[in-house]
Amino acid sequence: MTIARCVLPGMTVMVTRRTLLRTHLLRPDPQVRELFLYFLAVLAKRYGILVHSVVLMSTHPHMVLTDPHGHLPLFLREFHRVVALAIKVLRKWDGPVWDHERTSVVHLRTPQAVIEKLAYGMANPVAAGLVRRARDWPGINTRPDELGLGSWTVARPALYVDPTNPMWPEHATLELTMPPGMQMSDEDVRQAVTDERRALEAQALASVRARGVAFLGAERARNGSPYKRSKSWEPLRGRNPSFAVGKDQPEAFREAVEALRGFRQSYRAALTRWRDGVRSVVFPAGTWLMQWLHRAAIAPPLSA
Repeated sequence: MTIARCVLPGMTVMVTRRTLLRTHLLRPDPQVRELFLYFLAVLAKRYGILVHSVVLMSTHPHMVLTDPHGHLPLFLREFHRVVALAIKVLRKWDGPVWDHERTSVVHLRTPQAVIEKLAYGMANPVAAGLVRRARDWPGINTRPDELGLGSWTVARPALYVDPTNPMWPEHATLELTMPPGMQMSDEDVRQAVTDERRALEAQALASVRARGVAFLGAERARNGSPYKRSKSWEPLRGRNPSFAVGKDQPEAFREAVEALRGFRQSYRAALTRWRDGVRSVVFPAGTWLMQWLHRAAIAPPLSA
């Protein structure tokens, strides 16, 4: 049985999904940039998703989002679907675009976790040995100074989308919002992310020097084959964490573990009763699929 995922309104998450076999189908060329931002802008607005940061690598995106209404699964399903279909047209690609592994959705439970994941995504082009500085990445990469301030207006892609369909406007604007509940000023958030990104860049530079290799460079990244596969080693079927609390947060970690265990235990108990035919059973707050598919009763969040 697939492990149930807790989807609570108001969660801030980091979302990552890889291309099939880590193929460079998302190579940072202008067409990919425009179609990715367009679909993100349109669908985030449609499902009420708040976008804080976007980084698009050749093999995967990193997005930090907040889901005020508990619509994240619907948003991700539609977003990944239309991006995949457009990429198939653009690349003349026959077959799946996304890897078959479950999309990584990490609940960022503390301000420290949000800061670390924002910086992690921004520094990813450096950590991957592609460019020496994050700002040199030719694809989409949110800068710390754009948090809560940046916006992109993009035209409707010329491929795949039906221009006569009113659900796809001629232009769409994606506005970056500040993550909620940060417990510090917006400027302090930007500075904290800047400091964390600098530290990650320095670590990446030291690692590249120690290995005696050269950075790929922006031009080669932009013009490389979209059918190339990344060859760097990665563990097969590694952990897919469901939450993050950040460094030096032991109490928050314990609370997160207890909350997750409690949710899963309550969910399994409710599912057992449901399978026994008890349709009046109440599933724990955060249960999404049973409510969406079967209209099962769901307990209100504890904070409600």
